[in-house]
Amino acid sequence: MSMQSPLEIVFEDMDPSDALGARLREEAAKLELFTDRITSMRTVVAKPHRQHQKGNTYRVRVHITMQGASDVIVNRDPGDRGAHEDVYVTIRDAFSAARRQLQDRVRKLQGHVKEHEIPPHGVIATLVPDEDHGFISTSDGREIYFHRNAVADEEFDALEVGQKVRFSEDRGDKGPQASFVRPIGKH
Repeated sequence: MSMQSPLEIVFEDMDPSDALGARLREEAAKLELFTDRITSMRTVVAKPHRQHQKGNTYRVRVHITMQGASDVIVNRDPGDRGAHEDVYVTIRDAFSAARRQLQDRVRKLQGHVKEHEIPPHGVIATLVPDEDHGFISTSDGREIYFHRNAVADEEFDALEVGQKVRFSEDRGDKGPQASFVRPIGKH
């Protein structure tokens, strides 16, 4: 999984640094673990010229472009507060803020998709209480295995053959199986 465009790193008012570049690439790679929708990322590390300031402060900007979502933009600029004299702390803070924004965007995207998806449903076709499992018959004629542990609210013993259920389907060792089963009409 990688961005469509390579990470762009810009140093303003300071010499480029291999060590800082490596840290920025490391932080960017961590962000890519959250989603494959990142199309580009630009980071700017700046050492602003400040008068009447003790020590050096650093400013870090991160701009992430995502497919299907608004951009994530973070600007860590300590101003005259005297904070962020350590460039690595500034980078950490900027990428932490970017990670939070990115996670929010991903959650919204996933929530948006989930609102439009209808969970699969079927009918309990077979129950084998002595072996703690059963099978769901789907509308397309398949049978989906489920185990007692997949039934919501520990209601396996309350299930009946012919009862309508919603389920989440996964791939098991022996084929499709339901990882979550809930009788329709129960909350």
